[in-house]
Amino acid sequence: MGEDAAIPAHRKHAVHVIKRGGEHLLSLIEGTLDIARIESGKLTLNVKPTRFADFVHELAALFEVQAAAKGLAFHFEAEGALPEVVRADEKRVRQILINLLGNAIKFTAQGRVVFRVRHAREMAVVEVEDTGPGLTPRELSHIFEPFARGASAGGSAPGAGLGLTIAKMLTDLMGGELSATSTPGQGSVFRVRLFLPEVHAPAMATEAARRPRRGYEGARRRILVVDNEEADRELLVALLEPLGFELRSAASGHDALDLLAAGLQPDAILMDLAMPGIDGWETIRRIRRMAQGQAKIAVVSANAFDKGLDNDAGIRAEDFILKPVRHSELLDWLERQLALRWVDEPAAPAPAPAPAPPGAWAWPRAELLAPLRDAVQLGYYRGILNQLEAIDAAQPECGAFTREMRELARQFRFEAMVQALARAQPEGAVR
Repeated sequence: MGEDAAIPAHRKHAVHVIKRGGEHLLSLIEGTLDIARIESGKLTLNVKPTRFADFVHELAALFEVQAAAKGLAFHFEAEGALPEVVRADEKRVRQILINLLGNAIKFTAQGRVVFRVRHAREMAVVEVEDTGPGLTPRELSHIFEPFARGASAGGSAPGAGLGLTIAKMLTDLMGGELSATSTPGQGSVFRVRLFLPEVHAPAMATEAARRPRRGYEGARRRILVVDNEEADRELLVALLEPLGFELRSAASGHDALDLLAAGLQPDAILMDLAMPGIDGWETIRRIRRMAQGQAKIAVVSANAFDKGLDNDAGIRAEDFILKPVRHSELLDWLERQLALRWVDEPAAPAPAPAPAPPGAWAWPRAELLAPLRDAVQLGYYRGILNQLEAIDAAQPECGAFTREMRELARQFRFEAMVQALARAQPEGAVR
């Protein structure tokens, strides 16, 4: 919705807040898994040019809304000029600051929250100050341990008590410092120091300030979406089709394998994990063993616990995209895997060959058309071919019809087949 030009201007801010709120919730879910990854040494940093000034202003805008909803004053203070672009793992820095800001608002019943940011000599210093219940020296000494909470705030807000632990571990992993000072009854100040070198090269700044992605150069790429949830399939199709991709969908691992066995050659496959029949992992293993198994494969799943775990399907952590899908993350993956060059204008759809006029066909009888319609509605390729063979055997005069239907089936143009079958003439069939 945020990228839809038809959204009225006065609604764009609301859409932006909803999007950022969703990303906030997703980051909290992912954060609970990061503790185990850090401790096992399996969490890696993805450092790249990041638009720092825009990033901290976006966070301030997000938490200003949350603070206002709770009746708190929220102040964002940028001390001095902030660099436009720094080298950082934006996702991990975002996690740290979201945990600190979220805690400050959560445990502050009245008063204010102050978000201060300054950058000097390649060091970013962030302070989050609140007027909450504060912490005693004993509580302060344990505040970064898992499930630790101040006694005065322990039962006042929901949560598992992992936010500060995650923030501390991520800060240490990035070579920074996270400290806290507090006065009981007056509030607390959490301070983060991170080495975030400024990027001065114009090329780096241009890379960080990505142009809108509305299409791509070169031949159309074909993508197979495998997911048993129709809403999830439709969401990915709605995102990718306007960019010029050719989309095919499968509702199960077996359906995906049938499409590949029938000759579909996708450039990329987006695979869910939890599906009826064979799951996504087994489907990927079988695809790897097929001649068509050269397609780039990404797992798109809500099974967050599986991300980063060792597997025998050749899926790396960077090939695992968590639901709800961040569109930018998916497009970044496609850009890397398919060597895409994005353009500002929508891609012109490739013209599809028109089927032969239905009037030129001898239509099969109704009792032969009905099972064919059912197979087409299901997108069941093998079933379609079986029904066309049955029509050839029963009514050889329908050869033009079956040839055209086979060609459409080979192109997986099931929608065109549905439209053609809907025009079946009563006089051409015995009823």
